[in-house]
Amino acid sequence: MTILVTGANGFVGSPLCASLSKNGTAVRSAVRTLSSHSDRVEAVEVGSLSSKTDWTIPLKSINQVVHLAARVHVMNDQSADPLEEFRKVNVDATIHLAKQAAAAGVKRFIYLSSIKVNGESTELRLPFTADDTPRPQDPYGVSKYEAERELRTIAEQTGMEVVIIRPPLVYGPGVKANFASMLQIIQRGVPLPLASVTDNRRSLVALDNLVDLIVTCITHPAAANQIFLVSDDEDVSTAGLLRRIGLALNKPAKLFYVPKLLLQLGATLFNKSEIYQRLCGSLQVDITKTKELLNWKPPLSVDQGLRQVIKGQL
Repeated sequence: MTILVTGANGFVGSPLCASLSKNGTAVRSAVRTLSSHSDRVEAVEVGSLSSKTDWTIPLKSINQVVHLAARVHVMNDQSADPLEEFRKVNVDATIHLAKQAAAAGVKRFIYLSSIKVNGESTELRLPFTADDTPRPQDPYGVSKYEAERELRTIAEQTGMEVVIIRPPLVYGPGVKANFASMLQIIQRGVPLPLASVTDNRRSLVALDNLVDLIVTCITHPAAANQIFLVSDDEDVSTAGLLRRIGLALNKPAKLFYVPKLLLQLGATLFNKSEIYQRLCGSLQVDITKTKELLNWKPPLSVDQGLRQVIKGQL
């Protein structure tokens, strides 16, 4: 078996290629440029992904494709038409690749989507499931859902198996953006007014757990033409997560109490409602289907995942 991995130099792609290579699987990485790639895998330069990318050479003798490359969620997107920008890569380029893969005889196409296809929050304590009606609310989530829908059509028309994985926030060595900022804040001992945020619940997934599920989906016969949610199988409150990060850092998080109502009022006044939602709202996923259908469970606990982040980050 030879597997083509797109986005092979990325946050998820790099450890995935390393894991597959370590297990003796032949990997071909599709990268934007050849300037940086692992010597353990064959690399093919494909440039920026578009609906005109020629996949003839990268797909030669490929059995499976793991498609990770995407235009990711952009905070404060200044594009004139954000949805159209996301569609160019996440929909048009993805479908272009999938059609060429099917024509080339690829057996299985694994697509890394996003929990944003399900929606933004689970405030009623009803976790998202893989079979829920999709309700994407932002351009990124919409583009991911549109790609999923087209991929399933291609699967029906060609017989190529499609596997869709929707992760929530992924954390691990090399994590950036908000999670990295949170680590730095706690490391510096900066006080945070979040001691009151104990009743929300957020699902996260450690990078190694996500990679392990992708590897499982490559070979498991029951994964064909399924949608899977993934998490560490333990949901945490914001205050709980911050305290556990502090334990992993061996530097207790400094949290002080401000009523959530005041936090919400401040977020509204300063036009930061999205930040309030991420910190104080809930987003839970139910991975029962993933565990039962694939006989899979996350190799790492939340605390083990956090220790890995600390080891690789600081």
